[in-house]
Amino acid sequence: MSAYAAPLEDLRFLFEEVLDFDNGMAALFPDLGIDTALAMSALEEAGHFCADVLHPLNRSGDEEGCRLEAGQVVTATGFREAYAGFVAAGWAGLSGDPAYGGQGLPRTLQLALDEMVSATNMSFGLFPGLTRGATEALAHHADDTIKATYLSKMISGEWTGVMALTEASAGTDLGLLSTRAVPNGDGSYAVTGTKIFISSGDHDFGGNIVHLVLARLPDAPKGVKGISLFVVPKFLVNPDGSLGARNPVHVGSLEHKMGIHAQPTCVMNYEGATGWLVGEANRGLAAMFTMMNAERLFVGIQGLGVAHAAYQTAASYAKERLQGRSPDGTTAPAPIIVHADVRRMLLTIRAFVEPARALALWTATQMDRAGHHPDADTRRQADGLVALLTPVIKAAFTDFALESTVLAQQVFGGHGYIRETGVEQLVRDARITQIYEGTNGVQAADLAGRKLLMEGGRLPEAFFAQIAADLAAARLVPGAAEIAGPVADALDRLRTLTADLQRHGEDVVRTGAAATDYLRFFALVALGWMWVRMAAASLSKGTETTPFHRAKVDLARFFMAKLLPQTLGLEQSIKAGPATLMALVGDLF
Repeated sequence: MSAYAAPLEDLRFLFEEVLDFDNGMAALFPDLGIDTALAMSALEEAGHFCADVLHPLNRSGDEEGCRLEAGQVVTATGFREAYAGFVAAGWAGLSGDPAYGGQGLPRTLQLALDEMVSATNMSFGLFPGLTRGATEALAHHADDTIKATYLSKMISGEWTGVMALTEASAGTDLGLLSTRAVPNGDGSYAVTGTKIFISSGDHDFGGNIVHLVLARLPDAPKGVKGISLFVVPKFLVNPDGSLGARNPVHVGSLEHKMGIHAQPTCVMNYEGATGWLVGEANRGLAAMFTMMNAERLFVGIQGLGVAHAAYQTAASYAKERLQGRSPDGTTAPAPIIVHADVRRMLLTIRAFVEPARALALWTATQMDRAGHHPDADTRRQADGLVALLTPVIKAAFTDFALESTVLAQQVFGGHGYIRETGVEQLVRDARITQIYEGTNGVQAADLAGRKLLMEGGRLPEAFFAQIAADLAAARLVPGAAEIAGPVADALDRLRTLTADLQRHGEDVVRTGAAATDYLRFFALVALGWMWVRMAAASLSKGTETTPFHRAKVDLARFFMAKLLPQTLGLEQSIKAGPATLMALVGDLF
């Protein structure tokens, strides 16, 4: 596998020329002195760690995998030491709450770090990624005793966290779960049940593993209204904060998976394990969704990272692999990068990766505004935009990621199908991102059936208005109008489709039939918006333009010519309605 290069030049460009990072972060974090120079210094160090420590373990971890010995998970060689180094360097607490020992840096830096970790070692990235989501759920919903017991050590990375939702008979429909929690009489509960597909459910890194478990109280109502959330640690915690007796939380088996082999995905048995209620009884799903939404954004960033890794690997190979004759007949053999179809595949990946990174970071700035802006209305608006974009980033980024890894594999031809190049692992690893944390079909249904109706339907229009304003500003930059025009046209069509879905919001079949196509249409417009912003910033350089900036403009034009037109077909599919989907009777499938 080729070496990994962190996208530092691209990150600097986005911070300095596209996102107005310095002004935005200075206002939100006045005491930290956050600016591009500080951000890039931190991310450069993160890039070195990912390239030098995590990336070399990616293939060996995939080949070795995890194993179960005497009921304990043993991770692949080098992972324990890599995690210790990750924690010692302070990466685990990068955006953590300073009240509990975190560094309190912007989410913008956190998402940039997450991309690099995911690009170099997706299996590893789930350990800190899930822990961060668990800390957010506890921070928002747990009582002060639970927070004092767990948050500092979880934010530092000394302890890790996981969520335990899925059961064999209760996947997406959590209302069917059967795990029970019975009061012990002392404020704690005895939790009994079996969960499957539990990422990071056990490991050999040391410390505690804090499970957030969905379960039912004895008198709970049926369905999702009767689900409560419990914190169930692997080890009970003594009053002084040290680890005490082992809780009966056991690994039943390790799942045998298509990819992410170095990540221990466990069947977990809770055998009367001691747990404590998080938040209100029978309102556990709302508490767990705090973690799930954080993880959905994280999974989208996993897709971005894997796609970028695939691009780097394939582009390096295409420039070196000599095969066939150049189109003009002057060179034989020629590097395959000269061939139109190879360039199509590479440009398609890159035309997704670069605006996806920009959109992710723009969303992160909204998360920072939602968390730190002094004005309550601004915080609310920013939080709404994050909610709107969460299913888009999760589903579209991971759909495009699998497509990107397959294109990269195709660049390699037969060499992409064998292990040595490493690209086949990226295909396998990318596949899970479309499935876990809510399948992409669920994300599409959430967008079309729920998020479009938020705030009386005003939320998507607020987002569209932001895009329209940026397109209008871009048209004033010489040379940018031709790039902004196609996005403006697509935005108009998206607005029409959105209004139609909102009008028929109660028609579940109609919304469900349109949802997946609609989400992709929405994502293409959002990515096109980012291309317009990047192209306008590049064109505004005028005579000071550089090859880097010229590449941005060329890639924006490629996106408008080759990828954005997908919206025309998606529009026709959405307008066709559900009739052909529902016509075939069930017995004929």
